[in-house]
Amino acid sequence: MTTSDDQTVEISQDMIRLGQLLKFASLVEDGVEAREVIAEGLVSVNGEPEYQRGKQLHPGDVVTLGDATLRIDRA
Repeated sequence: MTTSDDQTVEISQDMIRLGQLLKFASLVEDGVEAREVIAEGLVSVNGEPEYQRGKQLHPGDVVTLGDATLRIDRA
């Protein structure tokens, strides 16, 4: 886990999966770490704890891990 700020993540597809987003935004180093932080309930999607690494995220969704907040936008 790295930053303590808000980021906008632009995606070119209609959706991105939660584990992929965390890796893409460099909040975790790999899929194993993504699985761990999600399973521990450290990740929130739109203000609610999320436990599914494969959760589909779409533009407009907001993901929080620690102090980092990711807002998904369409590229």
